[in-house]
Amino acid sequence: MSADVWTSAPTVVSALSLAAWLWLLLARGFFWRTDVGLPGRREPESWPHVCVVVPARDEAAVLPASLPSLLAQDYPGRAEVFLVDDGSTDGTGDLARELGRRRAGLPLTVASPGEPPAGWTGKLWAVRHGIALARARDPEYLLLTDADIAHAPDSLRRLVAAARTGGFDVVSQMARLRAESVWERLVVPAFVYFFAQLYPFRWIGGRRAGRKGTAAAAGGCVLLRADAAARARIPDAIRHAVIDDVALARAVKGSGGRVWLGLADGVDSVRPYPRLRDLWRMVSRSAYAQLRHSPLLLAGTVAGLALVYLVPPVAAVAGAAAGNAAAAGCAGAAWLVMAGTYVPMLRYYRQPLWLAPLLPFTAFLYLLMTVDSAVQHYRGRGAAWKGRTYARPGAVPDEG
Repeated sequence: MSADVWTSAPTVVSALSLAAWLWLLLARGFFWRTDVGLPGRREPESWPHVCVVVPARDEAAVLPASLPSLLAQDYPGRAEVFLVDDGSTDGTGDLARELGRRRAGLPLTVASPGEPPAGWTGKLWAVRHGIALARARDPEYLLLTDADIAHAPDSLRRLVAAARTGGFDVVSQMARLRAESVWERLVVPAFVYFFAQLYPFRWIGGRRAGRKGTAAAAGGCVLLRADAAARARIPDAIRHAVIDDVALARAVKGSGGRVWLGLADGVDSVRPYPRLRDLWRMVSRSAYAQLRHSPLLLAGTVAGLALVYLVPPVAAVAGAAAGNAAAAGCAGAAWLVMAGTYVPMLRYYRQPLWLAPLLPFTAFLYLLMTVDSAVQHYRGRGAAWKGRTYARPGAVPDEG
């Protein structure tokens, strides 16, 4: 094979893509592994008081599948639930009260804080109101969980045991999202895969927990020490954050707290995303905020996604067609590594493994969603969600 083949642009780009994938495989905290389970499984000697805070806006469709699971928690200590109705128009508050009356279990309080003032996202304004109600009960821990999250009966017990025996101020689990429709199967496992690539779980709760850029949480399930929340001024310090879960983790870490994040077992989202437009809206509403509304970061992200995810299949096929074995070989190897790292996430989501080679297509969709997020931002639509639009949502605050 001539030297010109190895120095040709397709071969060089393919080799760079392969090098990127080898680095991701070996030096990115083994982000692709899905065996990061709850730490500290011993049960504590005493069970602390926990208050569960559930912000809810127009959640009547999913509440019957989620709220009863919280009320039915098998928890040895004292626990109670506060559902904060964030200006719902579909009867969420009344439905929550009815579900509480029907089921024996943890005490339920339903409240409403009114419309959020300027500078607050609706969810965090509701969380603030719920935490204020909870603090009147003087709990040791707060469980912040979304209204579409269903918990196994021992979920709270396991979370508290992990926090208490592991010495963590935040224990968060990435809820298992629904993956039943065609688009959910194609997009949802990749969403969690990309999140883990950005925030490798082992770098958050392990020995590298002090490393800059490795604090994160998953907003659907966050157990938080009440004194750590007060020390970090949660949620006031992050009141403008669209990506509030990562902002929360960074605020707690910045105030000296310890954070753990992993994949869930027994914490599931019941919210359906049957159409591509539903998933598109979920991703695009916050993608540009993740990039801190920076055109430079957007350009770098697009270029990075193209090099890492799009070059392998394109160069493999084009190289083979053009007889460029070097380009085809490097690109094919990169595609193989990519698909291999995606297999554990597909298994976690109980999806067929033939979806692994299709990851470049899904990555292309995410690239388009990210660009669309920026376009909507500059059109003044920002992070639109459930009837509210945050024209210039606050980016996740810097660590440091």
